[in-house]
Amino acid sequence: MVNISRIILPVLVLIIVSYGIYKKVDIYDVFLEGAKESFDFILTMFPTMLAMILGVNIFLKSGFVNFVFEYLDPLLKLLSLPLEVLPMAFIRPISGSSALAILSSLLKEKGPDSFIGRLASVMQGSTDTTFYILTLYYGSVGIKKIRYSLIAGLGADLAGIIGSIFITQMFF
Repeated sequence: MVNISRIILPVLVLIIVSYGIYKKVDIYDVFLEGAKESFDFILTMFPTMLAMILGVNIFLKSGFVNFVFEYLDPLLKLLSLPLEVLPMAFIRPISGSSALAILSSLLKEKGPDSFIGRLASVMQGSTDTTFYILTLYYGSVGIKKIRYSLIAGLGADLAGIIGSIFITQMFF
């Protein structure tokens, strides 16, 4: 049986090249022009990405997250929520790769069929990397006023976290 995912990209490239030949387009020159444009885009995005990475690392290494968890522990016990998923809920809007690392660790430690594993998995799929999105997309077009987008994005993340808790408790 043919693995379709392995042939999709080569077939797509073949279709694009064939269409370019049919339309009598100098494919190589157009490709180089696109590569030059992407290099300029990368150069304009580099300071924004560097600032975001630096900010995320300072936030994660400062110990602020652990400080917050200590104060939220009694509330979580009252709501019967596991403390282990809280780091993921806080980190997910900031860094997708860090949240994925936390999810992977929880799945290895607690198991994918545990309540914690299921809750973390649903939470991963119900939230987004709000700060990354705002930094990358708004920074690429020069938008500096992000207040309302930030509020809406963090509100959606909060709704995703609360929804994932209720859904996981209801179904599992």
